[in-house]
Amino acid sequence: MSTEWQHQLREFVNTIDKLKQYVNLTLEEENFLGTTETIWGTTPYFAALMDPDDPTCPIRRQVIPSIKEQQNRYGMSNYLVWKENRATAEQRPDCIARQYYDRIAFTVTQSCANYCRHCFRKELVIDGNLDLDFDVNEGLDWIADHPEVRDVLVTGGDPFLLSDEKLEYLIRKLRELAHIEMIRFGTRLPIVLPHRITPGLKKIFSPYHHVPIWVNTQCNHPREITDMTAKAIFELLSCGVNVGNQAVLLKGINDDVDTFRALHQKLLTVRIRPYYVFYCEPAPGIDHFRTPLEKGAELIRDALRGHTTGLAQPMYVLATNIGKIPLMPDYYIIKMTEREYTLKNHKGQTTKITKIP
Repeated sequence: MSTEWQHQLREFVNTIDKLKQYVNLTLEEENFLGTTETIWGTTPYFAALMDPDDPTCPIRRQVIPSIKEQQNRYGMSNYLVWKENRATAEQRPDCIARQYYDRIAFTVTQSCANYCRHCFRKELVIDGNLDLDFDVNEGLDWIADHPEVRDVLVTGGDPFLLSDEKLEYLIRKLRELAHIEMIRFGTRLPIVLPHRITPGLKKIFSPYHHVPIWVNTQCNHPREITDMTAKAIFELLSCGVNVGNQAVLLKGINDDVDTFRALHQKLLTVRIRPYYVFYCEPAPGIDHFRTPLEKGAELIRDALRGHTTGLAQPMYVLATNIGKIPLMPDYYIIKMTEREYTLKNHKGQTTKITKIP
């Protein structure tokens, strides 16, 4: 029987005519959509969250392709090959990316329910410049042959677009490997297609197991959080699945203090724990989304630290070919002598603590 999430995909908003049911396109938007060959589109649910009359709408800018994507002053060519270490001597199937010794990213699809315009896998998922083979069984065999791998991140595209049967098979086969200690899923579906959290999916996740499942989603603006998202997250939590958020710092979308604070506070109201804020990666064609590197740390200092609960405070990082690099300078130790530290809080007040040799 067809379900609502599958109906949403059948009605996918990926033509100008369909998009015009939700927004009044500017002339520039419509002209570019009429000529671009880039992959784009979103679900009717997420399209309905866009402001129909505001081309600067934060959701709209993540959905509708922009002529600015043709500009590439700072983006790296062959970025994904560099980022995922695909040019190294180690022989790996296309579906396995590696930056760490004991954990890997396992790409199982290149399809998405929302083709985010800031995607760091843009060359693969949106532009089609890379031709890779995501053979799940080949990936499972490689993981089985590498007992040092204890942690598998299942990613895409969006792995939650796989059928229940394929997800159940994937989880079961990973859990059969004695060296796997945790399975993580990176998915945006709780935000762009919360209908996917179905009884069938819950049945797959619910049984207790010594190899836990963790989910990290991506929500970049408080307007993306709805009652349907809250319900979907509650359903995941009821299965014993913890949910975190990996936001991307995006210029003009979430790089001001008020929005940044509202995003992280609202995430907690629907039981999503802020985990990471990623600097927008140097993939090609997304220069217009990037801020100065220091911006994320400044926002955590000015919008979150001391201004709201510590639960709302993510780690700010840059993802690279050698792993994630924390970008959190020490704003709080303002002086150090042989005997003591002077510390400053978010209000500019100071206190002292004895230095331990």
